[in-house]
Amino acid sequence: MSGGLVALLDDVAALARVTAASVDDIGAAAGRASMKAAGVVVDDTAVTPQYVHGISPARELPIIWRITKGSLRNKLIFILPVALLLSQFAPWLLTPILMLGGSYLCFEGAEKIWAKLSGHGAKTKTPVVQKGKEAEDTMVGGAVRTDLILSAEIMVISLNEVAEETLFSRAAILVVVAIGITVLVYGVVALIIRMDDFGLHLAERTSPAAQKIGRGLVKGMPALLTVISVVGTAAMLWVGGHIILVGVDELGWHAPYEAVHHVEVLVHDAVAGGLGAALAWLTNTLFSAVLGVLWGGVLVLVWELLPFGKGEHEADHAEHGAHEAAGEHHGKHSTAASPAQDGTAASDGPASPSDGGSTATR
Repeated sequence: MSGGLVALLDDVAALARVTAASVDDIGAAAGRASMKAAGVVVDDTAVTPQYVHGISPARELPIIWRITKGSLRNKLIFILPVALLLSQFAPWLLTPILMLGGSYLCFEGAEKIWAKLSGHGAKTKTPVVQKGKEAEDTMVGGAVRTDLILSAEIMVISLNEVAEETLFSRAAILVVVAIGITVLVYGVVALIIRMDDFGLHLAERTSPAAQKIGRGLVKGMPALLTVISVVGTAAMLWVGGHIILVGVDELGWHAPYEAVHHVEVLVHDAVAGGLGAALAWLTNTLFSAVLGVLWGGVLVLVWELLPFGKGEHEADHAEHGAHEAAGEHHGKHSTAASPAQDGTAASDGPASPSDGGSTATR
């Protein structure tokens, strides 16, 4: 009896070791897969704060939580089963699908550069400012639909990194990636959108040091969002270009990948140690980003030549002109009722941060 118990305990211990090793493998594979999806993650982090721009501070975190739940549903309920079925029964479709996602990344990155250079301006999300639950539901629905595209890219990129694993391992890895990336992205977004509120709180403290830090946080918010946007654009072009580079190689056109790999090896061999490996990685990244710009530039050019692409810009110009006309009209009325003429507002003084300053900074 004791011998059977000892044997059973040995089996349980062996099973526990195997399970622990599998968990470690899943964690490591999830980490590798998440790194490949970095470009989409950064872009997602840069895009999401736009949805809560201008709304009441009391509704910011609840809205982010609603978008977070929608993102998890997108990844775990809609995308994960489809991705696993494709990897199991039609793995040859993964490369074309991945290249479509890479093309979308290149297009988005190149379009942002084109908008900056051409003066069309970046597209912005219309803020929902105290318009009630229906308007908030509409805005959250739009954010979740946008997240569906980004989440699909994240999951397919991650799946491509673990395509050789068993079905169970692929499923477990993608679940870890889906939850981990979602918590990371929207956790960072929550911190970003509350940064100015925290800064205003510090600015109201009696300590000069706290006030200085608080004012710095409030003033630094626009710069931080700009940096995140720039990094997100660069990451999209790098990841998208690398996906296209590897994809065309897997589809049979080997020359571009072999040329980049050849330069990468030359750089690696020219510099000894870890620095050589880092420079080789940077070389591959640079070529991938350049390819992303070129590939995305062609897609943007095609889009600009299409009828609906032109129509979109015409609508943007018309909207911009309407806003300018409304601004001029408002300016005339504001001049007519200025404090210089009626003298009623001269003694009001500046508004306190507690009187809605948080909303004004957004």
